[in-house]
Amino acid sequence: MTGPGRLAGRVVAVTGGGHGIGLETARRLARAGARVAIGDLDGAAARTAAAELPGDVAGLALDVTDTASFAAFIDAVEERWGPVDVLVNNAGVMWAGGFADEPESAAARQLDVNLHGVIRGVKLAAPRMWARGRGHIVTIASAASKLSPPGEATYAATKHGVYGYLKGVRAELRGTGVRLSVIMPGVVDTELAAGTATGAVRLLAPADVARAVHAVIVRPRFEVSLPGRIGPLADWANVLPQRVRDLLFRALVPDQVRAVAGTSARTAYQARRLTGGDDD
Repeated sequence: MTGPGRLAGRVVAVTGGGHGIGLETARRLARAGARVAIGDLDGAAARTAAAELPGDVAGLALDVTDTASFAAFIDAVEERWGPVDVLVNNAGVMWAGGFADEPESAAARQLDVNLHGVIRGVKLAAPRMWARGRGHIVTIASAASKLSPPGEATYAATKHGVYGYLKGVRAELRGTGVRLSVIMPGVVDTELAAGTATGAVRLLAPADVARAVHAVIVRPRFEVSLPGRIGPLADWANVLPQRVRDLLFRALVPDQVRAVAGTSARTAYQARRLTGGDDD
């Protein structure tokens, strides 16, 4: 299912690709033979990553909160290699802590990167793919697309929004040859998740998510949960009475307010990424 030949020569653009999940995804797809463009707000990090990866890889500056920047990124990729076959919407940021303590600027930043950034990517890439009758947009969302951990209220809101947006656009694109996929992992071992808890599931590695992206490109489907039981469990729980559902989620879903209380593990990340950066 995931043999290298299935991706050989495909043009793939990855947002937030200079670090974490995006970088690991770029690495895996490049090794599989894809021509990969890494876009990141930190253009130097994107170029450094591209130089270190195998195969045909380019690093470009990209601000997913700016439509002109995003359009220029896609244009540059197409000028270099031709039409983008796959766009991986990966860039994202997260503030963790009590909702009343979250700075307004942090909430606005999450909405602009996590939600509006995905919408921009879809609006810029999907019409070009539609015109060609083929293409695939893979979005890295989160288990928080269906769950709402305490301490991640705004982040969960952005991921719920991403999931809902993609469901609507998918219906509009039916029959056009353009596919949409959404990857919904639990907590992944990246800077974004520093100091947070994993709840009842194991901590994932960026390579786990990269593997899922590779697999869904080779064999497309709309929803992918990591671990696989999270999505179905969240869907099933919605049929339970509210009191029972609350007890279940309290036992399984991490309480990030409690996890980050009294720790400085997120201080540097939140100061840097929520005041003008995107990462995944």
